[in-house]
Amino acid sequence: MDDARTVIETTAEGDFGPLVKVRKFVFHVEEVLHEFGPPARTPQLKGYIAAVAANPYAGRYVDDLMPLMEALKPLGLAMAQRLMDVLGGADRIVAYGKSAVVGENGELEHAALWHEPGGYGMRQLMEKSAAIVPSTKKVGGPGTAVDVPIAHAHAAYVRSHFDSIECVIPDAPRANEIVWIQSMSTAPRIYDRAGGLSDADVKGEDGLR
Repeated sequence: MDDARTVIETTAEGDFGPLVKVRKFVFHVEEVLHEFGPPARTPQLKGYIAAVAANPYAGRYVDDLMPLMEALKPLGLAMAQRLMDVLGGADRIVAYGKSAVVGENGELEHAALWHEPGGYGMRQLMEKSAAIVPSTKKVGGPGTAVDVPIAHAHAAYVRSHFDSIECVIPDAPRANEIVWIQSMSTAPRIYDRAGGLSDADVKGEDGLR
């Protein structure tokens, strides 16, 4: 945790190195109070943070993509901390997900580089987080919509926390950009009635149950 905090502080001004040039950050948060039923026992806050960044591999085929994956790790940590702060702190986060949208001069494989930096950026800041971080990815132009998945942070089989949030940025990604996205929520769906493993019964040992 101390190492993660150091990385966040050193990147606070947007200095993420030569491969990661961020044009802007976008935040979106929803507070779900009801869905035409009784008021939620626990209102759900869910949201995303997106970084609109240059794609250093746009317009060309590059065989070794791993340098960008490594370079994205400080960004993943910094973004996760900022979204957690907006949602009330790391101890309130119960579910998470990630996504990426690649501009038309890039390729889908570029989005796959977000799996480790985007996912572990969130997990590293949470005291107990073992479940896989669900993901979506696509190629598209400015205004491309993507459904960013959300699932339980400790046990992937908990149905009550399966959710998503749509990310749309009107001017991104431009052709030579990528939008990197992390999603989180502070509660399950407010009227979950789908059965299955309950949150109270989670052991959290294997990331599944």
